[in-house]
Amino acid sequence: MASKPGVLTDWPWTPLGSFKYVVLAPWVVHSVYSFATKNGSERDNVSVLVLPFLLWRAIHNQIWISISRHRTAKGSNRIVDKSIDFEQVDRESNWDDQILLNGLLFYIGNIIVPGASHLPIWRTDGVVLTALIHAGPVEFLYYWLHRALHHHYLYSRYHSHHHSSIVTEPITSVIHPFAEHMSYFLLFAIPIVTTVLTGKTSLAALFGYISYIDLMNNMGHCNFELIPKWLFSIFPPLKYMMYTPSYHSLHHTQFRTNYSLFMPFYDYVYGTMDKSTDSLYEKTLEMEEESPSVVHLTHLTTPESIYHLPIGFASFASKPQISKWYLWLMWPVTFWSMFMTCLHGRTFVIERNTFGKLKLQSWAIPRYTIQFLFQWQREAISGLIEQAIIEAEARGTKGDEINRNGEIYIQRYPQLKVKVVDGSSLVVAVVLNSIPKGTTQVLLRGSLSKVAYSIASALCRRGIQVSTFYKIEYERLKLSTGYGSDLVLSRSYSEKVWLVGDGLSEQEQQKAPKGTLFIPYSQFPPKKARNDCLYHHTPAMLAPSALENLNSCERGLHPNHGRIHVDELGTQINKVGVVTVDEVDELAGEGGEMGVELGAEGVEGDEGAEVGYVGVGVEGGKEERGLVEPVGVGVDGVAEFWSWEMKSTLEREREREERRERESRHRNIEVEKSSGMSLGVAVGIDGPK
Repeated sequence: MASKPGVLTDWPWTPLGSFKYVVLAPWVVHSVYSFATKNGSERDNVSVLVLPFLLWRAIHNQIWISISRHRTAKGSNRIVDKSIDFEQVDRESNWDDQILLNGLLFYIGNIIVPGASHLPIWRTDGVVLTALIHAGPVEFLYYWLHRALHHHYLYSRYHSHHHSSIVTEPITSVIHPFAEHMSYFLLFAIPIVTTVLTGKTSLAALFGYISYIDLMNNMGHCNFELIPKWLFSIFPPLKYMMYTPSYHSLHHTQFRTNYSLFMPFYDYVYGTMDKSTDSLYEKTLEMEEESPSVVHLTHLTTPESIYHLPIGFASFASKPQISKWYLWLMWPVTFWSMFMTCLHGRTFVIERNTFGKLKLQSWAIPRYTIQFLFQWQREAISGLIEQAIIEAEARGTKGDEINRNGEIYIQRYPQLKVKVVDGSSLVVAVVLNSIPKGTTQVLLRGSLSKVAYSIASALCRRGIQVSTFYKIEYERLKLSTGYGSDLVLSRSYSEKVWLVGDGLSEQEQQKAPKGTLFIPYSQFPPKKARNDCLYHHTPAMLAPSALENLNSCERGLHPNHGRIHVDELGTQINKVGVVTVDEVDELAGEGGEMGVELGAEGVEGDEGAEVGYVGVGVEGGKEERGLVEPVGVGVDGVAEFWSWEMKSTLEREREREERRERESRHRNIEVEKSSGMSLGVAVGIDGPK
C-alpha cells in the first residue's frame, strides 16, 4: 500500500477475495457460446482466444517466478544480497489482478472497437508498426510518466507501493495500484489501437506485443543478472535498446535514476543514467554461486508436493499440508513433473536463508516418499544423498542435514569435514515439551519411527506411563526402551493425551475420550475426525527475527530445523542414527548454557484443555515468538531397535529432579552468545485448532 493511498488505489474486485475470477465468467460464457453457435466466417477467433491467452500469461509469469527464486537461492549473479519478507509476499500476492483487468478490457474492446475481431494470424506490416510505435511514442511517454510518478504527490499516493519492494522478483513488475495500472494500459494500448484502426493488426501483433511486455517486465525485475556480456559486444548499440536486471535494480535502490521502460536510450538523452550501471552489471556477472554454511537436504513427499516448493506457488507453499481439489485437474502437469524429477539426476536448490552469519540452503532430492519404500530405488537414492554430501564437502559447507539415517556416509567417508546431522532429537524435544504439565500417562499410536521410539524412551525415563493399542507395538517398545514397568497395553483408551504418527485411523480416533489432545510426531498431522477433541499441528519452530528470507510458511518437505540447533550450539560431531535420551535432554541442559532455553508453557485451548507450548531461546531476556513452521521427522516407515541401560526408579527420580533444577536455573538466564549476539531461536508447537 502506498504511504498516502490515492483515489482508485484498490482494485474493484478486491472485496471478492478468491472469487474475483467470476468477473470474467459472463464474458467467457458469451465468447464460447457465440463461437459454438455460429458457423464458418461468423466465428470470432479473437474472443475465444482471450481466455487461453490469459492462462498463458499466468503460466509465463509463474515460470519466471520459479526460475528467479531458484537462481536467487543458488546465489550466482545475485544483484541485491538481501532477503524478501512476509510483507512483500503479501503485497505481491495479487499479481494476477492485472491479468484480469487486461482480460476484461480485451473482451470489451473486441465488442466495441471496429476491426478488433476476426483477425488474421499474421501480418508483417502490423508487427513492424507495433514495434516502431513502442520504440518511439510508448518508450518516450513512459519515461516522462515514470518521472511524473516520482513527484512526491504521485509517489506517495501511488508509485511508492511498487517501490516498497527493494529486492525485486519478476512479479514485482506488475504490483501497482489500480489507477496506475490503468495509466499503463492506456499507454500500451497506443500500438494496439493504432494497428486495429488502420486495419493492420493480427493475432501475432496483439498477443505477441503483450507477451513481449510480460517478458521484459519479468526479466527486468529478476534479482540476478542473466544477459550475457557477449551480446553487447557483438552489437554495442543494443545497450541503448534493451535494459538488464541490474540496470532496473538500481532504479529500485537509488530511486532517482534509470527511469526508462525497456530501452535505456532516454536515460542517456536526459542524463538520468546511474553512473554505477556498467560496474554493477559486470560485478554481478562475475559473482559465483554461493557456498552455504549449512545445507538442509530434503525430498518431495506426495506427487502434489511439487506445487508446495518455495520456488513454486507461494499460496500453496504457505499451506504445505493442505491439498486443493483443483490440483486433481492438474494431473497432466503433476505426471509430467514426476517424470522429469525421476529423470533429473541430482539435487537442486529450492531455498536460501540466512541466520546471523550463517548462510543456509535447502536442497531437494528429486524423489518422492513412496520411492524410499522400494528396495530397487534405495541404491539410486543413496547415491543422490551421497553425491549431495560430497558436493557440500567440496563447496566448504559447514553442516549438512539429512532426514534419514546418515551412518553409512560417515562410515564410507570417515575423513569428511562436513557434519551430517539428523534433527530428530529436536523434534522429540518439541513433542515432549508440548505434553501438558502433570500428565501421568499418554497413548502412543502410529508408525514406530526413530522419533516414536525416542519419545517413548524419554517418557518412560521421566516416569510417565506409555500405553499402546496393539501388542506388537508394545513388544517393540518394550524391547527398545528397557522400561517395561512404564509400558502397558491400553484396554480402556482413557488416556487424555495421544501421541500420534502415520497410520492413525479415524476409527481409532473415535475411541478417544472427549477432550483428548492429539499431538502428532510425524510430518503430516492426522485427519481430524473429532470435533470434541484438540489437535496440535506437527512439530514446529518459531522463526526468530535473525532468520532472513523466510518469506512464507514454505516448509512442505521434511524441514528438520536441527541445522540451526546443531551448528549454533557448536556441535563438532555427526548426529545421525539413534536419538538418545541424553541428546534430547541436552537441549534443556548443556544447550541452555549456549543460549537455548527449553521449557513448556500452558496455553488454554478449546474445551478448556491445557496444551503445551515450547519456548526455546530468549533474545534480550524476552521470549522470541514468530512464524510457526512444520518440521519433518526422522525415518519414514523404518523401525529401529536399541536398548537403554536399565536404571532403578531411585536413579531416574534423582535424574528428573536434577533436570528440573537445571531447567529452572537456565530459564532465568539471559541468552547471549560469546560474541555478544543474541541467538534468539524459538521452537514450539502451534496451538490446537
